[in-house]
Amino acid sequence: MVRPQAVTILDTTLRDGLQIEKTIVPTDTKVALAERLIAAGLRQIEVGSFVNPKKVPQMADTDDLLRRLQPHEDDGVEFFTLVFNRKGAERAAAAGAKNIKLVLSASEGHSRANSDAPIAQATERLLAAADYARDHGIRFDITTAVSFICPFDGITPADRLVEVLRPFVEAGAHGIGIADTIGNANPSLVRTNTSAVLAAFPDHPLGLHLHDTYNFGMANVIAALDLGVASFDSAMGGLGGCPFAPGAAGNIGTDDLVHLLHREGVATGVDVEALAEVRGPLVAAVGHELGSSLSQIPAVPAALAGASR
Repeated sequence: MVRPQAVTILDTTLRDGLQIEKTIVPTDTKVALAERLIAAGLRQIEVGSFVNPKKVPQMADTDDLLRRLQPHEDDGVEFFTLVFNRKGAERAAAAGAKNIKLVLSASEGHSRANSDAPIAQATERLLAAADYARDHGIRFDITTAVSFICPFDGITPADRLVEVLRPFVEAGAHGIGIADTIGNANPSLVRTNTSAVLAAFPDHPLGLHLHDTYNFGMANVIAALDLGVASFDSAMGGLGGCPFAPGAAGNIGTDDLVHLLHREGVATGVDVEALAEVRGPLVAAVGHELGSSLSQIPAVPAALAGASR
């Protein structure tokens, strides 16, 4: 495979980055953070999820947040929200969503912890959401959680991953996402499972959602990049984690990801200096320091910053 010359970054700060934070971030603050990310050049942003607010209170304002950010769609910005059932799809449609991500666990143990249902039942729920989205002109992607390793069931076999994805591809999914939910995958496993999905569904855009529990995140980016993957999820400062996956740490940092890709000569469309301006307001919003590598150092030497887009 040939490495892509340019990569699309879906920033998940407002959803995955904030969903396990103890401090509820006000909607006004989320809007301001989103606008800083947009100003830095990010054109795909995950703003929230349509889930039970009692289980994930940080996402209770997703409807309002999406509506307030929609004027930026005129500038080519795409906003995404997560949906786990038909009710969530209905809420997304009511809020004017144009893009949703359906999320299904690739293991039985995580499926029961994350959706209170086995994979077969969760698949039925999500296919109903897919039908609703398609009938209402909403683009939907399918993302599988624990696509490499599950905290309950261990390594996820590549053939299982493909079969979990297949019904949604057949139902009309636009893109596919595979997630290292607990950040425990290594490059060899990323290559194995990612290659299987690419071979099974060659006509569907594939993106990786990586966490960085054991500092394998950037090595896994390189492994996927060498397979031709041209889309990655990340959260500013390495925030985030799954509340239903024991041991899950933060996402790979958007700042670290952009820095790596630029050093590798891969374009992102993101201005690293403008992106750095997001850190201060984000720290103020969550009330603690960030975990990305770049957030730990005063500044990257200008010769190495890769500031060009």
